[in-house]
Amino acid sequence: MPHKHMECSAAWWFLAAVSLLANFASPAYADTLSTSWPQTQSDLKADSNVHFGTLANGMRFAIMRNATPPGQAAIRFRIGSGSLEENDNQQGLAHVLEHMAFKGSTHVAEGEMIRILQRKGLAFGPDTNAHTSYDETVYALDLPEVDADTVSTGLMLMRETASELTLDAGALDRERGVILSEERLRDTPQYRAGLGIMNSLLAGRRATMRPPIGKADIISKAPVDLVRDYYRANYRPDRATLVVVGDIDPAAMELEIRQRFDDWKSAGPAPAQPDPGTLETKGESTDVLVVPGGMTNIQIAWTRPYDAAPDMFAKRRTQLIEDLGLMVLKRRVSILASKADAPFISAGVGSEDLLDSAHVVLIAANSEPDKWQAALTAIDQEQRRIQKFGVAQAEIDREILEYRSALQAAAAGAATRTTTDIASMLASSVDDNQVFTSPAEDLSLFETITNGVTAAEVNQALQHAFSGNGPQLVLQTAQSPQGGAETVRQVYDASKTIAVSPPSGAADVAWSYTHFGEPGAVVERRAVDDLGLTMVRFSNGVRLTVKPTKLRANEVLVREDIGRGRLDLPRDRPAPIWASPAVALSGVNAMDYQDIQKALTANIVGIDFSVGDSSFKFDGRTRPEDLATQLQLMTAYTSDPAYRPEAFKRVQQAYLNGIDQYQSTPGGVVGRDLGGLVHSGDPRWTFPDRAQLSAARPEDFEALFRPAVSSGPIDITIVGDVTVDDAIRLTAETFGALPPRSEMAPSNDRGDVNFPAANNKPVLQTHSGRADSAAAIAGAPIGDLLSDLPRSFTANVAVQIFQNRLIDQFRIAEGASYALEGDVNLSRELPGFGYAYFYVETDPAKIARFYALVDEVADDLSSHDVSPDELARAREPIIETLKHQRQGNEYWIEYLRGAQTDQRRLDRIRDNLSGYDKVTAGDIREFAAAYFSPEKFWKFEVLPAAVR
Repeated sequence: MPHKHMECSAAWWFLAAVSLLANFASPAYADTLSTSWPQTQSDLKADSNVHFGTLANGMRFAIMRNATPPGQAAIRFRIGSGSLEENDNQQGLAHVLEHMAFKGSTHVAEGEMIRILQRKGLAFGPDTNAHTSYDETVYALDLPEVDADTVSTGLMLMRETASELTLDAGALDRERGVILSEERLRDTPQYRAGLGIMNSLLAGRRATMRPPIGKADIISKAPVDLVRDYYRANYRPDRATLVVVGDIDPAAMELEIRQRFDDWKSAGPAPAQPDPGTLETKGESTDVLVVPGGMTNIQIAWTRPYDAAPDMFAKRRTQLIEDLGLMVLKRRVSILASKADAPFISAGVGSEDLLDSAHVVLIAANSEPDKWQAALTAIDQEQRRIQKFGVAQAEIDREILEYRSALQAAAAGAATRTTTDIASMLASSVDDNQVFTSPAEDLSLFETITNGVTAAEVNQALQHAFSGNGPQLVLQTAQSPQGGAETVRQVYDASKTIAVSPPSGAADVAWSYTHFGEPGAVVERRAVDDLGLTMVRFSNGVRLTVKPTKLRANEVLVREDIGRGRLDLPRDRPAPIWASPAVALSGVNAMDYQDIQKALTANIVGIDFSVGDSSFKFDGRTRPEDLATQLQLMTAYTSDPAYRPEAFKRVQQAYLNGIDQYQSTPGGVVGRDLGGLVHSGDPRWTFPDRAQLSAARPEDFEALFRPAVSSGPIDITIVGDVTVDDAIRLTAETFGALPPRSEMAPSNDRGDVNFPAANNKPVLQTHSGRADSAAAIAGAPIGDLLSDLPRSFTANVAVQIFQNRLIDQFRIAEGASYALEGDVNLSRELPGFGYAYFYVETDPAKIARFYALVDEVADDLSSHDVSPDELARAREPIIETLKHQRQGNEYWIEYLRGAQTDQRRLDRIRDNLSGYDKVTAGDIREFAAAYFSPEKFWKFEVLPAAVR
């Protein structure tokens, strides 16, 4: 049952405390034999819209017809085996085998699988992918069409994976470098911290000895026979589950599944299950985890043995009661984090069955490096406070109300859940060995469980939660404190001597921003019939564009664009653009952020603020019944903003706490610096350094955002499950009632923004991470998007062809990189500005080869026409991806920005699909000759400091 309510996404991404699931999203050990579906051993009802079955050979399948979006399907093929099933000399080979599934089989030659799928419109990565975890390997195909041939091809490839992989020794040797490149890519401070914390919590369990990436020396040297041994032993029908969801006939699909998979036989008897180990018994313990380049985090945890009992009503009830209590504690520490004198930047509380190895209850806080002592003291005292004095009934009722609202929204929108989401959730339920219940059933279970729940029962559950192995303290830090773990223990002991007092009761808060004046009058209204749009202008200058859709039941997206964004900011000095999340966290004058959350507990609303190239943006996601409140919330932030210093300081410290992570990997440096470099060092796109972050003041934050938000022109876009008349009426009562704002004058000002000049000697940066890891970029200026729409279509296809060739040679043939991509960024806001680039992460010694290959591909594309097949393999995935995107409200909310005043934006929507069909091989050659000649490339590389 999901728990999601008032969203503030961009404002919270950096504030999250350590999430164990972020790095280890899959359970580690369970009975991997697929003997039966969980509902056969449960009193819970599985979703009746899903057809569950089992073949005679033991393979399970789940089929569901779902027409959102229409004409598409998703396949998930799960093997219940991962790194835990590896022998000591096979560590990493489950993941190696996943890679080899794309390297040839009985009926598909090496190198052909991806090409087959590209011809069907599937893009490698977004639509064709796989992952290996501790106890599973999952292969995923998102089919853009459901014609018989496409569906049959998808099932054929899954059947090949099941038992027909050739596992050629030469192909394995070529792939080793790719896998080692992936190992380097994933070896980040965040990963090392997560692994260290998990190993501390799960001491004694096998999971601590079997990270899925494995050991580099085994990946480098293991003979192919060891991979074959793992394949024969673990890829077997009684460990397999096939999920197919989409716009298909379930009966026909079952028939084809049976025809393809009935003959699959296990290669031998099932191997013995490895010893999962025994969770180490611990009392109070302290540990220090030193992670260079990492953030500072302190946590207190309790563990107890994992409950492997079947998924039953009673088990879910027990977990929900515990969750309710922990939600209260989470809210308490969140309120503490928002105060001006907060002892930590952010904190999180929760529980989970971590890797099916232990049940973990955790309270954690992110802090400034020299203030972990205060953070530890605070979370200790809040934990002891709730354990001693418990929760109040009003607190429980609030959590129930918020949880119920989220479940009601999910149930109301169940009919238009996306095919890919359902397929992934079904596969996840198999991994968790849980009954796949419908959103309506989730709501019904929740109502049954929470009916009559008392604070006393929740308090009893909390006593149990804070029992077992613990408290276990782990300090994650870039540099160990003097005295190490003993110092941590002393701080904890000192905190425990301080008596805790009962929590103070919080008064109820009512939402006070319901009236903004007389509703605005509509002075202009016109329809764009072919796109289903209505465009309105109010007497105060506010513009509204409405796009009613039935793409997602019970979903409405709202965007407010104000002013000219970065283009209105100073170009001669840094400004704290990075502090934009503090706008939402500041709340409004009459209510801080926590009061807003409390007042709107029963509503599904969201608030997020960001800075774009040509506007300041508020975004929200709501449901039809809460649209009025959503618009009131955004209007309040626009007309009565607060810009609280404590919110600014919180964001500032979060950035300072995490900034070293960027420097620790080549990808981090690229992510930090590329925006500024491709805009020729313009400070409006340049990420601040530590000194600039530290020097920024709250008054700078307010001075930056208040003038634009309070007086800039307003453009509202509403997309989703709403009528035009309702959208106009509710906007008139909110934004339309504000004082007049001047209209934005048309402008072709590009703000002197230019792509950097070509260079023979690359721009060089260094990172502080591994000496065997580097990154490189080759980019070229193209121009903006809207001034030449045909060029934009050609650019996307040309870059895709270019990327395919780089992958074919540098990744597949040479095994030199896992991370290699091309992209096009043509501005819709800056006239004349746009570029294409090609990016790789690889060994430093191979950077020169990457540059040489870029030149070779550029020369060839500008000299010769591509084949019809190569053109189709690049173009079809782009078209199919667009078709899929157009079936979501997010596409429309993004593309309709500025459409009232710029007709070209509507033309772009109209021509988005047909424009690609018109791209020819000759267009590609001419484009490459004009933009991709080697002397026009700008180059940027990131090398390890030791290599430099």
